[in-house]
Amino acid sequence: MANLATTLRETIRRIARREVRAESKKARRALAQYRREIGQLKRQLQIAEKRLALFEDLQREGGAEKQFPLTETQPKFRFSPRWVRSQRARLGLSAEEYGKLLGVSRLTVYHWEKGKSRPRAALLEALAALRKIGRREARARLALLANGKPPASS
Repeated sequence: MANLATTLRETIRRIARREVRAESKKARRALAQYRREIGQLKRQLQIAEKRLALFEDLQREGGAEKQFPLTETQPKFRFSPRWVRSQRARLGLSAEEYGKLLGVSRLTVYHWEKGKSRPRAALLEALAALRKIGRREARARLALLANGKPPASS
């Protein structure tokens, strides 16, 4: 009878551990998402504070008529994981080669393609620049990088 009770207790413990692990995984994902959102909100707040300070300075100087940037500088295209995959395929590059062109690792390229992460603003601009090149130019830039020379900016 003691063996049955021990077996039952171990089974319950194992199942409970699995349930807790599953729930804690969901909580960790939610926490990571919330932290990303908080970071994004903090960046937006900094931009808004800078705009406000600029506006206040212009008002103090009496130059409220002067133009100042009210919009943050964002690229004029949207990021899409599917687009990164198709762009890389169009250029005929491996993830490692594509990453070298952008100055990131192949794992970063894979994460972009799977939608697990998004490139930062500076890399979005580099991705936009890669839209304009063809296979030959991509291979030429890779050859320059292999020789230790920096790629020519477009």
